[in-house]
Amino acid sequence: MTAPDTIADAPRTDSTPDYRPTVFLPETGFPMRAGLPQREPEWLARWERLGVYDRLRTQAAGRAPFILHDGPPYANGHLHIGHALNKVLKDFIVRSQQMMGRDARYVPGWDCHGLPIEWKIEEDYRKRGQDKDEVDVVEFRQECRRFAEGWVAIQREEFKRLGITGKWDDPYLTMDYHAEAVIAAEFMKLLMNGSLYQGSKPVMWSPVEQTALAEAEVEYHDQTSHMIWVPFRVVSQHAFPGLDGCMTTDLLGASVVIWTTTPWTIPQNRAVAFGPGIAYGLYEASGDKAGHYLLADALAPEVFRAAKLEPEAWRRVRDVGADELASLVLAHPYRGIEGGAGEWDHDVPMLPGDHVTEDAGTGFVHTAPSHGDDDYQLALRHGLAMTHNVLPDGRYRADLPVFGGQAIIQPDGKEGPANVSNIKALAAQSALLAKGKLKHSYPHSWRSKAPLIYRNTPQWFAAIDKPLADGLGAHGDTIRARALTSIDRLVDWTPPSGRNRIFSMVENRPDWVLSRQRAWGVPLTCFTRRGARPDDADFLLRNETVNARILAAFEQDGADVWYQTGFKERVLDGIVNPDDYDQVTDVLDVWFDSGSTHAFVLRDRADGSPDGIADLYLEGTDQHRGWFQSSLLQACATTGRAPYRGVLTHGFTLDEKGMKMSKSLGNTIVPAEVIGQYGADILRLWVAQADYTADQRIGPEILKGTADSYRRLRNTMRYMLGALDGFSDAERIEPAAMPELDRWVLHRLAELDARVRSGYGAYDFQGVFRSLFDFATVDLSAFYFDIRKDALYCDDPASPRRRAARTVLDALFARLTTWLAPMLPFTTEDVWLARHPSDEDSVHLHDFPATPDEWFDDQLAAKWDAVRRVRRAVTAALELKRTDKTIGASLEAAPVVHVEDAATLAALRSVDFADVIITSAVSLTADPAPPEAFRLPEVPGIGVVFEQAAGQKCERCWKILPDVGEHPHPATCARCDAALTRAGL
Repeated sequence: MTAPDTIADAPRTDSTPDYRPTVFLPETGFPMRAGLPQREPEWLARWERLGVYDRLRTQAAGRAPFILHDGPPYANGHLHIGHALNKVLKDFIVRSQQMMGRDARYVPGWDCHGLPIEWKIEEDYRKRGQDKDEVDVVEFRQECRRFAEGWVAIQREEFKRLGITGKWDDPYLTMDYHAEAVIAAEFMKLLMNGSLYQGSKPVMWSPVEQTALAEAEVEYHDQTSHMIWVPFRVVSQHAFPGLDGCMTTDLLGASVVIWTTTPWTIPQNRAVAFGPGIAYGLYEASGDKAGHYLLADALAPEVFRAAKLEPEAWRRVRDVGADELASLVLAHPYRGIEGGAGEWDHDVPMLPGDHVTEDAGTGFVHTAPSHGDDDYQLALRHGLAMTHNVLPDGRYRADLPVFGGQAIIQPDGKEGPANVSNIKALAAQSALLAKGKLKHSYPHSWRSKAPLIYRNTPQWFAAIDKPLADGLGAHGDTIRARALTSIDRLVDWTPPSGRNRIFSMVENRPDWVLSRQRAWGVPLTCFTRRGARPDDADFLLRNETVNARILAAFEQDGADVWYQTGFKERVLDGIVNPDDYDQVTDVLDVWFDSGSTHAFVLRDRADGSPDGIADLYLEGTDQHRGWFQSSLLQACATTGRAPYRGVLTHGFTLDEKGMKMSKSLGNTIVPAEVIGQYGADILRLWVAQADYTADQRIGPEILKGTADSYRRLRNTMRYMLGALDGFSDAERIEPAAMPELDRWVLHRLAELDARVRSGYGAYDFQGVFRSLFDFATVDLSAFYFDIRKDALYCDDPASPRRRAARTVLDALFARLTTWLAPMLPFTTEDVWLARHPSDEDSVHLHDFPATPDEWFDDQLAAKWDAVRRVRRAVTAALELKRTDKTIGASLEAAPVVHVEDAATLAALRSVDFADVIITSAVSLTADPAPPEAFRLPEVPGIGVVFEQAAGQKCERCWKILPDVGEHPHPATCARCDAALTRAGL
């Protein structure tokens, strides 16, 4: 039967009996057009009225909990497509875990402190010509709080519009008073266990924002920088093996050449480093760059090319070994500079460094200990002095000779004069061998987008390699050891590559810089003893009573109290003399805030985790250096292990061409606009179809394709609803009484049940959706529904075949609707209520139905795989006849099918193969196929010979059969005549 659902529209003649009213066509009020943008808000309001999330908590009492802990977005702007991807993935997991029998709790949260919000307030101040420094700090913090509150309200509605389920009426906010108290308490654990210390070392610094930044707050952009080759003159030499008590005279006056892309750091030079394993040589040059130069042999030609010396203008004189290099003493290139006031008259030692390579430059590294971690570590090993020439705003200190007050980075983020001034000064000192420009990746602030510098400043750190005597050493005695053990043994990583990524980061990371020189955040709640040095035992006040007073105040009034006049005296009263202590005013790194969320969400909330550990953290892959890592380090410091059992990471969203989205390129996709055009379910379906472990592409054409997939799936659901019209339990039939085709569908449902549950459990949403979509469109619409339409429309309602089909459709409905509900919550609610109308019910209040093991029948499945292969060959043969107009519909055919394989022939003869291929008749034979038979290469051993169906067309079912016209009801076949008689017609 090609299209029996169009019987009602077939042309009639006066002599043709009108059997249209007797055919059981599908009936449903479920609309073909979804109208998602208009209708989805109605379902949101319905779920809120029903209190679906809270009802699920009640229903799930006693179940094993599943806790997905929400990584908090910043409350400072409308949602972008990355937010949508992230939250929808989380929703897939929460909903599917709930429907698989868990108590899946989801508490959304927001990061409310930190520079993103503070920067917005400062922008408003700048527009009004207002000086932030003249505003009372508590008043400024309250403005930040109000700003965050406003965006929390906006983003909450935008997330809910995506169909995200969760405890939206009680989210967690890092600026809640209890949260601020817990963050302070977690910090004070570091104070008490000895991992907190103050150190002066180079950190990533933003001159524009005047604060230190964590690595997770840094993004890299291409930048064109100055590069210079600077000779440091050899002025003396220490004794070394092989010197024999006399100076190696050919090195006296020679120059060690360094290369740098930060000329502004030259005034801070304190040493030059070399690589002990690198081959070096002494080179002689002639012409205007005449002199002797020490260079790595592998890099010498490149250096002389930069100096614009032809090959014949320089030559290699001899080898220079590591011992000889270590014996050299150099002069700073600014030694004797006019106006230098002796600032740079110190000696510059040559020091071995493992960080020196011969990949680029000269093989020697200019060492400014205050402006780079490798330089700093080298300085620590050799007792070099730090410099403090660069101020927080990126200017040299005013009293620095020659360069005082010059800016490295200006307030607008552009380059200041410091680089060019140094280049000119070097040239005037005859200390500039070459110069040029280099385009390279350079760190920038992710908020201001301005370039960063490394700058030596006093900061507060968590020592990640210091043994902690805190009784939490089951997984290691240091923060790093506990973190690495957690990564390796306690956490499942999805995808598995995430393990290697974060392991290498934690294995090689420096101590955690906790302090920020800002105003909006949780303060470092500690006091330092006046006159004490940071390495003195009594430098930090460690007192549990003081800590308890601070926490009680924070619980009552929030962290603002730290900045109120008299707070220090209030908490220190009766314990120590307040005049002997200074109160720290820096705020905590915002990553410490979010890293502490496990304590006030998982541990403290009634809907948290029983053991304070989440089943899953889920964020973008950039969070291996962000939230995943800060949460890991913070929890390892205070609880001894990772706060999660599983971590899932997703990629980034790109446009259709694979380019990063940018407002300037005009290729951004705004979730609200997609929802306005297509509906949230289409956006969710895009997520379901994507491989989230890689970067995903999205754009107008991709969304059109997604909408097309949605329409096909919706039509399948609509057909089921129509075909099930009026179905009741009395019609149900047991599988044992069903025809094989219907039992095959039950087998496929049993297979899919296992696939869906394992797929959702493994977070393989693409695999789950693809399995369900292929089943709905290929196994059902193009096969089972196509075959069973005839029985559903024309069989007597009491016939076992029709009852079996309707029973199977009922099982299909219950499973497809619930299996798809985590991905398409709006559409499945619409489908569910179309069949089960209720003011109190929702598809989201139901679990995935249990599927009996008895439905599995591998032997039957193998048989029907063979039947379907033959069907493909017959269908292809008939399509040729339709194309050349030999027939108009497959029911006009009665093909002869030649089958070589005896087992396949037996399988075909055991079923109603004419029904399967939707013809009026079929002949099956083992005879060899004649030469003219149609063959499909991918189905060997099958030949199809076309034959026209014999007989007349039944005006009720449209089959062409020999007995049509021989029954009481005119122009009907025996089957239709019996159905009409039974109906009393």
